[in-house]
Amino acid sequence: MSEVTRILSAIEHGDAQAADQLLPLVYNELRKLAAQKLAQEASGQTLQSTALVHEAYLRLVDVPESQQWNSRGHFFAAAAEAMRRILVENARRKQSRKRGGDLVRQDLDAIECAAPEIPEDLLALDDALHKLMATEKTAAEVVRLRFFAGLSLSEIAQVLGIAPRTVDRLWAYARAWLHQEVLGRGSQA
Repeated sequence: MSEVTRILSAIEHGDAQAADQLLPLVYNELRKLAAQKLAQEASGQTLQSTALVHEAYLRLVDVPESQQWNSRGHFFAAAAEAMRRILVENARRKQSRKRGGDLVRQDLDAIECAAPEIPEDLLALDDALHKLMATEKTAAEVVRLRFFAGLSLSEIAQVLGIAPRTVDRLWAYARAWLHQEVLGRGSQA
């Protein structure tokens, strides 16, 4: 049993000090994961990778009911899901009328070359991912682990406990399905 798995088990059993031991062990990996997620975001993202890691970590560990993680991979999958939700909430908050809605911040020195951002990309992906989850749960899980957790296809196979060839097929299917769903949404608007 790895040190991370042992600490996760202690957290499950209510050990308050175990959460303090976990962060130093997983911080660098969570920071890499957050940096990958933010690199995929549109320019103008105001959320920093450190803030994303800390917010995701708090959502995972600082909750009233105890969490149950089967393994290190399960913990990182939960972290990826928490990061995805934070990024989606951030995108929705930015789109809200109170925060300026569809207004785009522009640099006054380069007004003539400023272009509007497309903050809907992440929201469109999230909507499409929810639709895929309703029909093909495993394919949606592969997308979530690949896109939001940054896991390789072989790591996904290990986390989900399925054959690597199955993961390859699901990844190809889900990419094509999501591509069609997002493009179909864009052409209807």
